[in-house]
Amino acid sequence: MGKNDDKMAMTAGGLKLMIGGLLVMVAGFFLLAGGGSDDPQVFNYAMFDFRRLVAAPLVIVAGIVVEVVAIMRRPRKKKEE
Repeated sequence: MGKNDDKMAMTAGGLKLMIGGLLVMVAGFFLLAGGGSDDPQVFNYAMFDFRRLVAAPLVIVAGIVVEVVAIMRRPRKKKEE
C-alpha cells in the first residue's frame, strides 16, 4: 500500500471538463441534425449547408479534444505543509 492509494484517478475538475466535452459534442450533433425532406422525390439542398458540412464536425471534434484533455491532464500538486 502506497502513500497515494486513497486518491481518485479523476479529480472534480477533470470530471467537470469531461461533462463539458460531452455537452460540446451533443451540441455538435444537434447542429448536424435535420435537413431532410418529407417527400423522397424532392431533393433538399439544405442538407449541404455550412452548418452541417463544416460547423457541426468542427464542434464535435472540439468536444473530442476536450475529452482527451480531460483524460490526459495531470492534477496540480498541492503544497503539503
